[in-house]
Amino acid sequence: MRNHFNKCVNRTACTEDGTHCRSCGRSHAEITQIREIMTTVTNFLIDKNYDNHEEFLDYLKTKVNKKLKIVLNNDA
Repeated sequence: MRNHFNKCVNRTACTEDGTHCRSCGRSHAEITQIREIMTTVTNFLIDKNYDNHEEFLDYLKTKVNKKLKIVLNNDA
């Protein structure tokens, strides 16, 4: 069974005690991983200095979705 993603309510609602945030329900480890991914993508965009970063992010979303569909179909 697959998990359901819950986005952050907002940074001030995030709880740091325990193993999971009481606002979004995600584990603190998952939240940390997502923050690391966001930092990596942000730093990549800063390094490349694209004037059309929104287009890059749309491209990334499309490519990741395509790759994920392939992987999920192969696992079915």
